[in-house]
Amino acid sequence: MTPSPISESENGSPRNRAPLAATTLAALGVVFGDIGTSPLYAMRECFHGMHGITPSPANIIGVLSLIFWSLIIVISIKYLVFVLRADNKGEGGILALMALIIQGEDKKRSKRMLAGITMLGLFGAALLYGDGMITPAISVLSAVEGLTFATPLFEPYILLITVVILLGLFSLQKRGTAHIGKAFGPIILLWFLTLALLGIKGILLDPGVLIAVNPYYCFRFFYHNFVTSFVVLGSVFLVVTGGEALYADLGHFGRRSIRCGWFGVALPSLTIHYFGQGGLLLVDPSAVANPFYLLAPSWSVYPLVALATAATVIASQAVITGAFSLSQQAVQLGFLPRIAVAHTSEREIGQIYVPSVNWAMLAGTLVLVLSFRSSSQLAAAYGIAVTTTMIVTTLLTYIVMRSRWGWARWQALLLSSLFLALDLAFFVATSLKFFDGGWLPLLLALAVFTIMVTWKRGRSIVSERLTTVMLPLEQFMKESLSSIPSRVPGTAVFMTAAPQGTPPALIKNTQHNKVLHQTLAILTITTDTIPQVHGRDRLQVISLGDGFYRLYARYGFMETPDVPKLLQQCSKRGLTIDLGATTFFLGRETLIATNRPGMAIWREKLFGFMARNAYRATDYFKIPSEYAIEIGTVLEI
Repeated sequence: MTPSPISESENGSPRNRAPLAATTLAALGVVFGDIGTSPLYAMRECFHGMHGITPSPANIIGVLSLIFWSLIIVISIKYLVFVLRADNKGEGGILALMALIIQGEDKKRSKRMLAGITMLGLFGAALLYGDGMITPAISVLSAVEGLTFATPLFEPYILLITVVILLGLFSLQKRGTAHIGKAFGPIILLWFLTLALLGIKGILLDPGVLIAVNPYYCFRFFYHNFVTSFVVLGSVFLVVTGGEALYADLGHFGRRSIRCGWFGVALPSLTIHYFGQGGLLLVDPSAVANPFYLLAPSWSVYPLVALATAATVIASQAVITGAFSLSQQAVQLGFLPRIAVAHTSEREIGQIYVPSVNWAMLAGTLVLVLSFRSSSQLAAAYGIAVTTTMIVTTLLTYIVMRSRWGWARWQALLLSSLFLALDLAFFVATSLKFFDGGWLPLLLALAVFTIMVTWKRGRSIVSERLTTVMLPLEQFMKESLSSIPSRVPGTAVFMTAAPQGTPPALIKNTQHNKVLHQTLAILTITTDTIPQVHGRDRLQVISLGDGFYRLYARYGFMETPDVPKLLQQCSKRGLTIDLGATTFFLGRETLIATNRPGMAIWREKLFGFMARNAYRATDYFKIPSEYAIEIGTVLEI
């Protein structure tokens, strides 16, 4: 079963229309909020922001043409048609895409190349955390700032109102994606309908604005404004932010719901609205101060601010839920330490809540709001991280086209080159804002990337150190059975990451307690590069004789292990375990940073800090603490 709430047949067609309609509405409430609220600030930044251009008729038509074709090529064609096809058993996002490539590992592909793909995927994933903090900040701020158009009395309270709204949004996350999507879906649908109605009004002011659909005006704009066009392109990019979050949220709602929501509602509404803002600017260039609110009738400002605020809360939802999925994938794939993951739906495994990530993002978002203090200031910091992630997605999708879809090199190169050319153009444009705040998301991404690679490398070093001192299991069985002939009743389960050898906890327990249980099981849990593992492939039980068993369990990167539930399956494989008479033994390493080859001292200390503060193994594996014993080992790394 995929994590999508949509019931899909093998050919991808809906089995019935009702669930598709319902999940499409829910998807509107989670997936499209980010890209759907760009009209609040995108056009304004093109002409009135820190890097704005003169709102002459030629420039207005040129910018509109760039906006329209960016939505068509980047979102509609690149993401909705092609990138969404690169799902990993229903899951999307950078790490799922990276895992898809690694899982289809080619014998010809070198370890160095796989390492390069992994590093590329990790950096792209790290960039999304920075985006996840900036999106709520800029979206909610831009909506609340509309109150100043009603009356200047609200101006001193803009930041306070924004902070209160953000606190409420992040507090709601524990309710779960499905509940939030159901509540937000009708609101965001109303938002898109409002955008369309306002857009129609603007188009009627000057219907000539519709000529911007002709791509000729994109090229004409660049020809006449070659240098400044790249500066403006950094603001045009604001209309497509949300594409990566859309892909990351694939596992929550499924490909068909997202495509229906985009082509049926979001794309038409956004296109009409942007052209409406263009029509307004053609007849009144002074409206660049805030074309969104100035397009609306004066009597509607207050209800429009309320609706815009609700929509921007939804905009934040897309990146927040994407960050939850990303974090769970990173933990299961071994790039982050264990963290608490709450499943908010009994039916859909993709719908989760990650408390530590939620509150960390809230803290980062509040710092951004209080530091930059306006949406225009934040716009300068917005974009560079997303463009970099889009480049990474294009490169990884090219590999998928070749290795998974079987495309010819020229076919994959032709399409990827088109996408990459646009990605690089946007990257250059947004890089011009580096010193105006663009450095911030890159700094956040670098910090997250360092944490990820340090944790992965640290676990690898620990595994190597333990392996070198690990006793072969056959030797341990021979020595222990001869020295400890009597056995105590019950079952002992020793958990270890090593698929071979004797767990250090088992050796220490035997040395110090001089005891062997009647049934002794050594359990190793591994994570596959697929979202879920089928039940029949979950567990392997190998009898080693004399009451010793080796258990191998497999989970997908979107699953959280449940050891007691897992052991209940052993009876079907010839091993009966009474959980009430079972003791779980877990190893706990005390890590000491040294000058031994491996990592720099500061990285070893960082790794040790993360290991000490990781979520408790008993809680993570759902092992009752009263039945668990931790046995420590001092290890130099």
